[in-house]
Amino acid sequence: MAVETKAECRVVRPGSTYDGKQGFSYFEGIARESVGASGICMHLLTIPPGGRAKAHMHESHETAIYMLSGEAHTWYGERLENHVVVKAGEMFYIPAGVPHLPANLSDQPASAVIARTDPHEQESVVLLPHLEALVSV
Repeated sequence: MAVETKAECRVVRPGSTYDGKQGFSYFEGIARESVGASGICMHLLTIPPGGRAKAHMHESHETAIYMLSGEAHTWYGERLENHVVVKAGEMFYIPAGVPHLPANLSDQPASAVIARTDPHEQESVVLLPHLEALVSV
């Protein structure tokens, strides 16, 4: 006889952080590891003044970003040829497989809520070091 497991609602109070492959520290949030999520990951990211991620892409998951404060510059595309500035109160969507490189060029922290369609946030992160020199900030 199969044992039925009961789903539980959980409150997560971000406190501890983890270092992502991309070069930033993320506040722990909703993920497979923290709450047993099966199809989503959501966490907080604060990019310090002058902070810059490594060029990367998420092979198999989409990303949705809501800027809480500050602004983030993001270069994206096969050769990081496109550029956008996402400001507080705006949302930004990154499809799976799109190379990108975010940075905070201001002297103030930039904070965002990030949601992804993979419960393991770091599983499909692929670093793209050959694109690093294409963005000089």
